[in-house]
Amino acid sequence: MKKKSLTLTVVANMTSNYSEGLGNIASVQKVFRNRKVYTIRSRESLKNAIMVQSGMYDDLQTEENGATQKLANKELNASNCRALEGGYMNTKGTTNIRKSSFYLTDAISCESFVNETRFHNNLYLATNLAKAKNINLQEKAGDAGLMPYQYEYDKSLKVYSITIDLEMIGKDENFENEANYKEADNKEKADRVNSILDAIENLSLTVKGNLDNAEPVFVVGGLSDRKTHYFENVVKVKEDRLVVSKDLVEKVAKGYNVGLLKGQTFINEGEIEEKLNPMSVMSFFDKLREDVNAYFEI
Repeated sequence: MKKKSLTLTVVANMTSNYSEGLGNIASVQKVFRNRKVYTIRSRESLKNAIMVQSGMYDDLQTEENGATQKLANKELNASNCRALEGGYMNTKGTTNIRKSSFYLTDAISCESFVNETRFHNNLYLATNLAKAKNINLQEKAGDAGLMPYQYEYDKSLKVYSITIDLEMIGKDENFENEANYKEADNKEKADRVNSILDAIENLSLTVKGNLDNAEPVFVVGGLSDRKTHYFENVVKVKEDRLVVSKDLVEKVAKGYNVGLLKGQTFINEGEIEEKLNPMSVMSFFDKLREDVNAYFEI
């Protein structure tokens, strides 16, 4: 059957993103399932990080029409602007909507949330200002801008899936009937997909001023004839152990590959190697980029 998409499910050790704060307390974003609370990095946060790190947003142009939105018209659209590959809704004049060429799930933690609160302050800066103003910091803390603050912290193994619609890359149906419309060539299409893969392989996040290495420690997938998160329901982690179920093994055997970053992240690395025959994460993405180039015949 003809391949139509590229699907991956990734396990990565990453931080959560933050939701609404209460006063000077910042809380991580959470989801409730199976009668427990789990931390997440939302699909929107992941998508933005991937678009920025991949360079897909390098040619992003925006405009304001009630709200800031991506610029899209017959001269600038998904066929010649990489930034629009992630979808857009432009309401300037005629409303044009193009869905994203790739879809993400939330990255949900593998273990339920245990609250870890971190307490901080700007004592050094406040002391410096108090000295400059020649005031007593203990007596006039407000005048020196002393501000204690706290936030929940979470960095844990999280699982997310991404599926790229290969038949949609480099096309924009909103403008394909325009006189000067020209679909992106195959090399450009392959470059866009590979740029996304590069970002996933080396994903790095900045959270609360800290650099977060969110590279995959386990990844499974490849080119598929179905446009769905094929491995979403079979990649599970319990107590630092990847669950190597019969269903996972059988799905991998349908022509997919597995990548494992060895380093005892999983205590059952031996079982993973025996049953799934993984390659290194670097080799996995090298093979995937070769498959993408072959798909687009370049």
